[in-house]
Amino acid sequence: VEASRGTIYDRNGTILAMSASAEDIFISPKEIIENDQDQNLIAGGLAEILDLDPADILKKMEKTNSQYEELKKKADDELADKVREFINENDLKGVFIRPTSKRTYPKGTLASQVIGFTNDLGGAMGLEAAYNDELTGENGMVVTARDRDGRSVLYQYDQYFDAENGCDLHTTLDTTIQYYLEKGVQELEARFGTGKGAEGIVMDVNTGGILAMASLPTYDLNAPASIYNKEMLAAGMTDEELAAAADTLQNMQWRNKAINDTFQPGSTFKILTLAMALEENKVKMSDTFNCPGYVVIEGAKINCSKRAPGHGQQNLTQAFANSCNPAFINIGLRIGNDKFYQYMLDFGLTEKTGVDTTGEASGFVNSEIKYSTLALACYAFGQNFNVTPIALLAAQCACVNGGYLYTPYLVKEITDQNGNVVSKHDSTPIRQVVSGETSALVRDIMEYEVTSGTGKNGQVAGYRIGGKTGTADKVGGGVIVSFVCFAPADDPQVMMLLTLDE
Repeated sequence: VEASRGTIYDRNGTILAMSASAEDIFISPKEIIENDQDQNLIAGGLAEILDLDPADILKKMEKTNSQYEELKKKADDELADKVREFINENDLKGVFIRPTSKRTYPKGTLASQVIGFTNDLGGAMGLEAAYNDELTGENGMVVTARDRDGRSVLYQYDQYFDAENGCDLHTTLDTTIQYYLEKGVQELEARFGTGKGAEGIVMDVNTGGILAMASLPTYDLNAPASIYNKEMLAAGMTDEELAAAADTLQNMQWRNKAINDTFQPGSTFKILTLAMALEENKVKMSDTFNCPGYVVIEGAKINCSKRAPGHGQQNLTQAFANSCNPAFINIGLRIGNDKFYQYMLDFGLTEKTGVDTTGEASGFVNSEIKYSTLALACYAFGQNFNVTPIALLAAQCACVNGGYLYTPYLVKEITDQNGNVVSKHDSTPIRQVVSGETSALVRDIMEYEVTSGTGKNGQVAGYRIGGKTGTADKVGGGVIVSFVCFAPADDPQVMMLLTLDE
């Protein structure tokens, strides 16, 4: 007796994944022979109903010692009813229908990489895999007596053991926010992208709860093997080429770039450099910086986004709003190699965040940051090291929420089939990285970035927004552009990181 897999909900109780009733259809060649059933009638009728080849069914019937030959797994109720009617009309023996369930995803492509899907072995990707044990439950059984030839011995012995259904997941996801995030990244890719993809994360600043997470290309959870974004993944491919590359393309669409991939953060990292320097009293709001458009470090010329004559004289807030590389190189050098590296550790950028899903990658920090002035200069404006989007956003949240680093998470609680809470996420912060005073200054400077700096397109009428733009070079050429923002600027509740590949 198969257990029903648990349901996955969003934070408002909307169903994201559920088990619907289904039925397995199989034959017992042994019983068909013993009861002298018309094999051609059975094969022809079942083949028509189940859209199978009669010859394949007849071949299964040749296994005359077998009592179980599967014809159709997880058929829907309508199909099973047709088989049931066919059995009754012809008084058939040896054709069976067994109740089971199948996984369905009412929202289709929504949050596909986050939710994941199942296969015959259980959870294969995402939350379905990460929480497979909790969702699966335990099968029950019916124990009956049979004689030595496998025939049921009526009324002799019959015991029924109930199945214990799986637990339900109550996630932090919000389907409305998820919808608009996905719509937004799709529009970004369509307008400005080159088909390489985009991703976004929306996080609760004060808990680490993930409200939405999207990654392009995406896929349909109800048909995970089908290539969904053909115009992105298989542009220009013939049907033969597409079939040959199917495995690779499937893995590309199943991949959650926000967690599985790393990138160079670029100027969005200046938020962290700013927070470090303020916390260590290496800069004051009244400090000024001169930008001639470039700076030379250890013989290497590093340009500003505004080349000669550069930004000229600017204060700290203006330097951030202008996303000025020479100013932030100056700030990074004031912090020093040892202290800068320690903050990389404190912000959690050298390890996995521990987010409760599968396939999380680790950031990569080169050891030269511990001693090289050039490395420190590059790190100060977000180049020459890699982070995952999820780890970067968690660190950025810590810069604006009072200084607290939280573990990002997707499941807030698990309940059993009676609604009892089995486990609940603990949102205690990992550590406080910077002070509340530093965090308040960072918020003010980031708000100025949106009202008067490179993030002006991030303004939203009626809301106070803080943000930071970023452009990072990719190894081998091309750039990744990004924008991180939070609201309200005076009392942060949500923070969002968007990235567009090339």
